[in-house]
Amino acid sequence: MARCTCNFTYKAMNRKLTISIDAAVYDGLHALLGRGNIGRFLENLARPFVLDDALAASYQAMAADESHERDADEWTEALTPDLDNEAW
Repeated sequence: MARCTCNFTYKAMNRKLTISIDAAVYDGLHALLGRGNIGRFLENLARPFVLDDALAASYQAMAADESHERDADEWTEALTPDLDNEAW
């Protein structure tokens, strides 16, 4: 088995992680990704399983879409009765 040392980055914090993997897997990762890119690749694979960044990023992207927000506001307003004409 080969030893692989990977640096993972999250919010400006680096952690060194040593993992043991089969030599053929390491060679394949090295050939595919190149030296220094294996850690980022593994981090991107693991991130959705341990962090909920994807959902938050999706909501931020939706909120930034002004056209979508206008449509959502119009739809929401159409569901609300006109309270000015309602008797209290």
